[in-house]
This record gives sequence, structure tokens and C-alpha cells, in this order.
Amino acid sequence: MTAVIELAGLRKAYNQGTPVETEVLHGIDLRLEEGEFAALIGPSGSGKSTLLNLIGLLERPTGGRLSVGGRDTARISEAELTALRGRSIGFVFQFHHLLPAFTALENVMMPTIIARGVADEEAEADALALLDAVGLKAHAYKKPAQLSGGQQQRVAIARALALRPRLILADEPTGNLDTHTADEIFALLRAFNRDSRCACLIVTHDPRLAARCDRIVRLVDGRIAEDRAVPSL
Repeated sequence: MTAVIELAGLRKAYNQGTPVETEVLHGIDLRLEEGEFAALIGPSGSGKSTLLNLIGLLERPTGGRLSVGGRDTARISEAELTALRGRSIGFVFQFHHLLPAFTALENVMMPTIIARGVADEEAEADALALLDAVGLKAHAYKKPAQLSGGQQQRVAIARALALRPRLILADEPTGNLDTHTADEIFALLRAFNRDSRCACLIVTHDPRLAARCDRIVRLVDGRIAEDRAVPSL
């Protein structure tokens, strides 16, 4: 089976060639298969955000290999990289980053509009179906300021799924929410993971949520210190 993502000896350094050059990631080996639901944990400064940026094709590594869907990303242009990111990866962040001037429906439609260059009836119907799936169809025409924090994060999840990506990257998606709402958001991600077989990599500081994943990857000082399956309950 082709991995959704595969990292081999991945390294990342900043300020290369200068006296303050700093390597943040020191040879990361990681493979994530279709349908996997993994937690990425580790102390602040361990390199989690940098690793997520590399996997999300927001930055390029300075060493090693990163493949997405079997494609070696070092061999493709910036334009191809942007297209691959938009087509294959959905992002959910701690802060939803919804566009405040647009409705929930328009926010969910945005990835499709960018990909197709047009807002058509099919895109609208698909966005409404996603809002329905996250329990917000009745709020489709409200703007973010009219929604609660949990509702805004639900819209962000629907937006991340708009193009049916093979991989969801979630950076502390519940970190700004109360425990009950965090559990609801986590359950939504789990449901989409089961239903669509998309792989999910979730950065979290919440040990309760990490324990409910299938796998835990622990990063310490830019290296993977632990990579283990979570026993089924």
C-alpha cells in the first residue's frame, strides 16, 4: 500500500550558511497510511510545528526525503507543490482562521472556489452537505462572529474536508475549547477519518485525546523518541 506520507531522514535547519544556523529536525523517519489516526505529542520547542509545516508542504526540508501520495516533493516545482497541497491536504488549526467577511457556507466553499476558479451550484451543495455533517446547516448563512468557538471550529473542519483530502493535519484543534466541546470536535474528526479513510495527524497537548488515537508519535528535541500503537479498549 502506498503511504499517504512518508518521511525518510527528514531534516530542517534555519539560517543556513550563517553563524546562527540552527537545525530543528534531525532525521525524521515517519510513515502514515490511509485511514490512520495518529497523535503527534511532545514538549514546546520539540519541533512539532516545524514538522507539521513540512508535512503540510508549507516549507521545504533541508535534507532527507518527503513523499506525499508516492510523489517525491523534492522533484516538483513550487506550482506543483501548491497544487498537491491544495488537492491532498486539509488543515485544521487551534484558531479557526475563518474569513470574517464571509458566511460559514462561503468559508467552506473557499477551497473549492480556489481550486476550480468558480463558485457553482455543485460547490454550494457540497459545502451545505459538509455543514450538515458537522451539525451546522442551519447556521450556513451566519458569519463567524455570530457563531460560538466550537461552531467556528466545526466550520473549519468542514472547510478542511471540502476537497476530500487524503490527509488531515490538525494543530491543537481543541486547544482553545472547553472539555465538552473539545470532545465533540475530536469525535467529528474521528468520524470523518472512519468514513472517508483519510489519514489524520493531530498535534495535541491533551493526553486524554492522544490516548483515543490509534497511534502516538512523541517528538523530543527534533527527534522521534517514541512511535507506538495505542491498545484498543
